[in-house]
Amino acid sequence: MSTLKQALLQSLATSAKVNRSVLARPAAVLWTDAESAWRALFPALRPDLPGLLQLGAFNAEQAQGPAIWLKCAVAGLFPEIVPADALCVIYLPGVSRADLRAIESCPRDLQPLAELQYRGVFWSQLNGKDWTINAFLTSRNGGLGLDVAQDKATQEALGQALAAGVLLDRQVEDLKGRQINAEWLHSLLAPNPTRDMLVWMDDPDTAQAQWGSVRWDLFLKRCKADFGFHPVSDGPLAAAERLAKGEGKWSAVAELYRDSFASFPKVYGLLLKVTPPKQQDLFDAPGALAGYPQVNEQREAALRYALAACGAMTGPHARAAILAAEQGHAVRRDWLWTRMGQSPLGVALAHLAEVAARSAQLPTGSVPDQLAQGYQDSGWQVDAAALRVLGAVQTKADLDAVSAALRAVYLPWVEESARRLQTALMASGGFDAAGVASDATTVPAAGVCTVFVDGLRYDVAVALKERLAVIGKVNLQARWTSLPSVTASGKAWCSPVAHLVSGDQTDQEFEPRIAADGKPLSGHHFRKLLADHGIQPLDTHETGDPSGKAWTEAGDLDHYGHAHGVRLARDLDTQLAQVLERICELQQAGWKHLRIVTDHGWLLMPGGLPKSELATHETETKWGRCAVLKDNAHGTPLTFGWSWCDAVQVAYAPGVSCFIAGVDYAHGGLSLQECLVPVLSLEVEGTAAAAVTADIRAVTWKGLRCLVEVDTMAEGLQVDIRTKAALASTSLVASRKGLEGGKANLAVADDDQEGSAAVVVVLGPGGEVVQKMATTVGA
Repeated sequence: MSTLKQALLQSLATSAKVNRSVLARPAAVLWTDAESAWRALFPALRPDLPGLLQLGAFNAEQAQGPAIWLKCAVAGLFPEIVPADALCVIYLPGVSRADLRAIESCPRDLQPLAELQYRGVFWSQLNGKDWTINAFLTSRNGGLGLDVAQDKATQEALGQALAAGVLLDRQVEDLKGRQINAEWLHSLLAPNPTRDMLVWMDDPDTAQAQWGSVRWDLFLKRCKADFGFHPVSDGPLAAAERLAKGEGKWSAVAELYRDSFASFPKVYGLLLKVTPPKQQDLFDAPGALAGYPQVNEQREAALRYALAACGAMTGPHARAAILAAEQGHAVRRDWLWTRMGQSPLGVALAHLAEVAARSAQLPTGSVPDQLAQGYQDSGWQVDAAALRVLGAVQTKADLDAVSAALRAVYLPWVEESARRLQTALMASGGFDAAGVASDATTVPAAGVCTVFVDGLRYDVAVALKERLAVIGKVNLQARWTSLPSVTASGKAWCSPVAHLVSGDQTDQEFEPRIAADGKPLSGHHFRKLLADHGIQPLDTHETGDPSGKAWTEAGDLDHYGHAHGVRLARDLDTQLAQVLERICELQQAGWKHLRIVTDHGWLLMPGGLPKSELATHETETKWGRCAVLKDNAHGTPLTFGWSWCDAVQVAYAPGVSCFIAGVDYAHGGLSLQECLVPVLSLEVEGTAAAAVTADIRAVTWKGLRCLVEVDTMAEGLQVDIRTKAALASTSLVASRKGLEGGKANLAVADDDQEGSAAVVVVLGPGGEVVQKMATTVGA
C-alpha cells in the first residue's frame, strides 16, 4: 500500500523510465503547471525527491532559481543541491507545455530550459496535457482513478487540502473506497468545526493568524453554512448570543463549552456581555436562562442580600428563610457557572440548608455518654456542614452573608448542645464519675505508629477516614479528652506514655509532669520519656523502624485555626492533605498499623463566640474558654478539677461563650465539639509499598501529553500526575494509566495547567504511592 505522496513521486519517477538500450537517460523531468496548482506541495515533496528543483527567484536553500541556474543544476554543477545520481525534476509553476514547445515565442527567461524538452521528458497525461490535480487523482490512464466530485466546492477544497498537507499521507487504497467531496475534505482541514468556533471566540485575532488563509476561508464558509453566522460581519458578541441560547447546531458548541470551558477562558467574558431575554412567566423552563451568566450573577446578588438578612432573624425564622431560598436556587447548581466557580453562594446554600434542617434536632440524653452517642450518630454532620458553608466562599461580601445566615441557625444549636453536656457533667460530677473510660493508658503493641494530629475534631476525622480508606481498613471511635481541652494537657493524655505522667497543684498552665522525677513535660522531656520506654519519637519525614513502636506528629489544624479563624474552613482540605501525606509516607516505609489520636476539638463561630464575664481577681490564669481559679475564689457551677490534678480547680465559660471577646476559634471549654475526640485505627491492606520497587527513568512532555518511563519488575502499577503526591483528588489527568511495557502515556486536560508544578507518581496495586518525581506540566 502506498500513500498519495508516494504515488505522486512514483509517477514522476516512472515518467523518466526509458529503454536504456535505445535511449539515453533523460536529463530531467519537466513538470509544467500553468495554473501553479501544485506549488504548495513543493516543500513536502522535496525531502523525498532530492533532485526536485523549482523555477523562481534565486534561493539555493529552497532549491529554487531562474532558468539558467536550473540548467546548471541539471548539468551537475551544484552537487550540494542535487546529488550526482538523483533524478532531476524541474517544477515550472505558471508555465505550460506549450510555452516551451514554441521556441521562437518562448519567453526569454525560459529559453535556457527550452532545449531540455529534447534531452528530457515531460510529466504529462497520455494526451500530452499537463497533469492537473483533479486529472491526476481521477484519471485511469496514468492517474490514480479516484472518485472525486466535480463540483466547484470540491475542486476548491481539493486544492486547499493538498496545500494544507492533510491529503498527502492518506493511503491510496483508503481513498479508493470513498467519494472525495467537499464535505469530507473540509472535515480533514477542520476536523472539529465546533471547537474551532470556541477557539475563534476565545481570541479571534490569534485564531485567524494561526490558521492561515486556507483554513480561515474554510472557517468562514462553514460558519455561514453550519451556524448561520458570519464571523467578520456579525462579530464575537453575536456568536456569544447564539452560544447562550444553545439552539440548533449551537447546542453542540454549548455542550463542548460546558465540557471544556477551561480551554476557552475568554469566552466567559463574552457571554457575560449578553443580555438575557426577559422571562415571560413563572412557568418558563428553568433551564431557559441557564446559558446566561448575567442571570446567575443577578441571582447570586439576590441570594447574598437574602442571606445577610437572616442575621437579624430568630433561629426558626432564619431556618425557614434558608430552606425557602434553597428551593429557589438549587437549580443553579446544575448550571455551568457553578462548575466554573461563579456561584459560590449557591454552593454554600446547599450546605447551609443542611445545617438548617439538621440543627432543628438537638442532642438528647441525661448523661455525657448518651449525648456523645447521639453526636457520633448524626450531630457531627451539623458541624461538618457548617464548615462546608464557610469553605464554599472566598470574598468578604460572600463570607459576611453566609456567616450571618449560618450564625442565626448554628449558634443556637451549638449553644444548647453545650449546655446539655454541661448540665449532664454537673449532675454526674465530671467525665470520670460518669463512667466514661479513656483508652489513654493503652500501651501500643509492637508495629504500631501513633500519629498525633493537634486539633483533629470528630467531624474532620470522619473526612480523614474517607481519605484513608484507599490505604487500608479504618476504624473510627471516640473518647473523652482531658479537662480542660487544651494541647498542653491533652497531648500527654492521648500519648502512649500517659500512665507515666501526673500533675501538680503548682501547674497553672496545664502542663503536666513526669511522674517518676517531677520534671515538667516539655517537648524535650516528652520525647525522652517516649524513647526511654521503647517508643521512637519521629521528626518530620522520619519513618523509623516499622517493627517497633513510634510516635510522630502531623498537620497544623490547631495552629492554623488560632491564626486564621474561619479561614480554616476554606483551607481544611489542604490541612488534611498534609496529614494524609505524612501517613502515606509512614505506610510506604512499611508501617502496617497506625493509630491517629488528638488532644482536643474546637469551636468555630463566624462573628465570634459570645462573651462571658469572669472577674480577673478570682483567676490565676485565664484562657479563652477556661480559667484556673485562685485558692480563695468562689467556684462557679461549671468548676471541675484538672484531669491531671483535681486540686487545680478550673472554671469553664457557660454554653459556648468565651472569656475573651471577638474570638471565632477557641477550645478548652465543655462542649461535644471540644471534648469528644476521635481515635482512628488504620490497618494497611494489600501489598506493602516497601515491597514494590519502581524507578521513574524518564518524564517527557510533548505539549500537554506526558510519556512516563518506569523501571520495575512489579505488575499492576499505575501512573498519575498530581499537584499533591498523596492526594488523589489533586490529579490533573482524566484517569490513571497502567504501565504497558514500562511506559504510560497521560494527557493533562486543562490548558491552564501548563507551566504548573506537579508530581508524577507511580501507584501500587492498592493505590499507594510507590515512587514519585517532580515535574513541570508541558516542560
